[in-house]
Amino acid sequence: MANLNKVFLIGNLTRDPELRVTPKGTAVCSFGMAVNRVYRDEGGNTHEETTFVDIEAWGRQGETISKYLSKGRSVMIEGRLRFDSWESKTGEKRSKLKVVVDNFQFLGRGGGEGGSSEGEGQNVERGSPPPRTEAASASASAPAPASAPASAPKPQEDLADDVPF
Repeated sequence: MANLNKVFLIGNLTRDPELRVTPKGTAVCSFGMAVNRVYRDEGGNTHEETTFVDIEAWGRQGETISKYLSKGRSVMIEGRLRFDSWESKTGEKRSKLKVVVDNFQFLGRGGGEGGSSEGEGQNVERGSPPPRTEAASASASAPAPASAPASAPKPQEDLADDVPF
């Protein structure tokens, strides 16, 4: 039987990332995220539902998240669910479902602050270096091929008939 454990979330950090290091020297970054859902009920009234999710990022990704993100910032997380269970000091059984980051992307500033910041829109994958500044990105970009001028519009295809649902 096939299995799939994949989560995609877009939301805002609810607290500043907390960076710890394991005894073996691996970085672990923990933070919370709020994901909002807006929906209409049967009466046509609009409601907003917020889900709070605990997130964990390991290694270089954890270090990058800790360095560039803070409470209120928007981020897209791609990861997997992990179920942790333990026994409390009082002997009660406890459990928690959290998301372990596989990839992430900085979005914009959260909390109503406009503008951009270093790393905005950067897709950061496992083992990738931290985001570069705009000046470094501009100097590393290659010119467009001569056969396809940058100002020429691309033809639009009508794909409405190709959608299977």
